[in-house]
Amino acid sequence: MKVLYYLENLKMLEKSGLGKAVKHQMKACEIENIPYTTDIHDDFDIVHINWYGPKSKAFAKKCRKKGIPVIYHAHSTEEDFKNSFIGSNLFSPIFKRIIVSAYNLGDYIITPTEYSKKLLMSYGTIKPPIVAISNGVDLSKFKPDKTSRSKFIERYNYNPNDKIIVGIGLYLKRKGILDFVELAKRMPDYKFIWFGYLDLKLVPKEIREAVNTKLPNLYFAGYVDNSLICEALQSCDLYLFPTLEETEGIPIIEALSAGAPTLVRDIPVFGYLKDNVDVYKAKNIDEFESKIKSIISGELPNITDNGMKAVHDMDIKEVAKKLKNIYNLAIKKSN
Repeated sequence: MKVLYYLENLKMLEKSGLGKAVKHQMKACEIENIPYTTDIHDDFDIVHINWYGPKSKAFAKKCRKKGIPVIYHAHSTEEDFKNSFIGSNLFSPIFKRIIVSAYNLGDYIITPTEYSKKLLMSYGTIKPPIVAISNGVDLSKFKPDKTSRSKFIERYNYNPNDKIIVGIGLYLKRKGILDFVELAKRMPDYKFIWFGYLDLKLVPKEIREAVNTKLPNLYFAGYVDNSLICEALQSCDLYLFPTLEETEGIPIIEALSAGAPTLVRDIPVFGYLKDNVDVYKAKNIDEFESKIKSIISGELPNITDNGMKAVHDMDIKEVAKKLKNIYNLAIKKSN
C-alpha cells in the first residue's frame, strides 16, 4: 500500500491547523511504515485529499475513474466557515455546497471529531461513510517541561513573575480574537500573547483594528515554528481558547498534552472535555475574566493532570493505527 497526499494550496495553508494536520498524516504513515508520496506522477494505491478546491476535486474524479480509492478529509464545515473572512457569512451556503460536492467524491470521509461528523451528517446530502479520527498530537514532543519557562520569558522580554496568557490561531473572529483583546484591555496586570497570523487584507475591519491594538500587556507574535508553540504552552500560566467554532482545534490538544492550565469556550466540540475536571470552561467574556483570575490565583485547583489524560488517545501513534485501518478498508472496498 502506498498513499498519495494531494496537496493543493498547501503553501497557503501550511501556517494553519489544516497544514499541521497534513503533516500529522505523513507522520502517521512513517509510524506505521506506510510508504507515501506527494508526487502525482508516482505509483500509488490510494489518494488522501485534504482540500476542497477545484484541482483537488478534479484529481479525485480522475482517481475514481481509474478505480483508485479516495479518502476525503473533511476539515471544514459551513459552521466554521462563518465569522472568518470578509463576506464569509454571506457566502456560507455556497461554501456548504462546495464542500459537500467535494466530500461526496470520497470512498470514505475522515473528519476530526464526533461533533463535526454529526454536523456533516445533518446536512443530509453526504453519501460516503464518515469516520471521526482526531488530527492528533505528537505526545513525545508536547509534554510538560518546567525548564522551558526561562527560555520563553527571555525570548519575549517578560519578567519571571509575570502572569502570561497564551492564545493561538489565525486572525479570525471565529477564533475569539476580539474577546482575547478585550480581556487584555480589562486585565492590565496580565500579559497576553497571541501566536498565529493571517493577511489582514482578508479579514473584516474589526479584526484589523483588534490586531493593531496597542497595549503594553498585549503582543501578537505572528507565525512561529511548532517548537516555539510547544515552549509557550509549557511555559504559560494559562492557555486561553475563546474560539466560537471548531471542527477539532489542535491547539487545545497540544495545550493539554503540554500540561498547560486551560480555559476554553463552552461549545459543543469540546463536549468530550469535562468542565472543572479536565479543563475550565466559560460561556462569555465576563466568565472568562472571572475564571482567568481564579485559575491564575490558585483559587481554582490545578487540573492539568486530568487534561493530559483526557487527550491521551489523541497521540499520533493511536491516530496512525486508525488511519491505516481506513486506508485498508478503502482499498478492500475498491477491489
